[in-house]
Amino acid sequence: MAQTAAQPATSTDERTIVAITPEAAKIVSDAMAQEGNASELALWLEVRGVDGGKYSYDLYFQARTDADDADASFVSEQIDVVVPAGSIDPLRGARLEWADEDGGGLIMVNPNVPSAAELAPGVPEEVLAQGVTGVLATRVIAVLESDVNPSIASHGGRADLVAMDEVEAVAYLALSGGCQGCAMSRMTLSQGIEVTLRDQIPELSSILDVTDHAAGTNPYATR
Repeated sequence: MAQTAAQPATSTDERTIVAITPEAAKIVSDAMAQEGNASELALWLEVRGVDGGKYSYDLYFQARTDADDADASFVSEQIDVVVPAGSIDPLRGARLEWADEDGGGLIMVNPNVPSAAELAPGVPEEVLAQGVTGVLATRVIAVLESDVNPSIASHGGRADLVAMDEVEAVAYLALSGGCQGCAMSRMTLSQGIEVTLRDQIPELSSILDVTDHAAGTNPYATR
């Protein structure tokens, strides 16, 4: 990897992708100071994937000299920050804040939302172009909200329609929360969600799970 020179940690520069609030900067600075090689480190901010229709993130300390030329390196509130190239556009204009709710924690306030392709990877472009506003899509969404999601909420899970082929009557679903990455998700889909949808919308020809289950971090499983 190409090395990049350290930026003088004095202010937020014009290349800033993510702004850090003073409260968040203090938390980050205090945590970084506990590292043995703190003077060599930067805060790396990265989009990990999509969960529940929103971006999910990784925040970690890593040497600033590990940044590639294509990565964004900048300073915000005297914190050296690196955003990997693939996360620059999804994070541009975002803000890292400290929230006092629920015991306190760092949160990312991001004006950007995942694209249709990011929400439904592997779905044909022509299907994505149809959106989820057609007659069948509206009915599927209604069933998910009234019957499916309340029943899987106890698992911390949720199911969303991310694409609908109105011509072939194929519904593309994404599971999130406790259902993302869950070992029981296939059974949840086939024996629960699919049964409910087919019972109320018999016109559906197929119901496909397009969830990125590898990104799930808190799966729910029955014993």
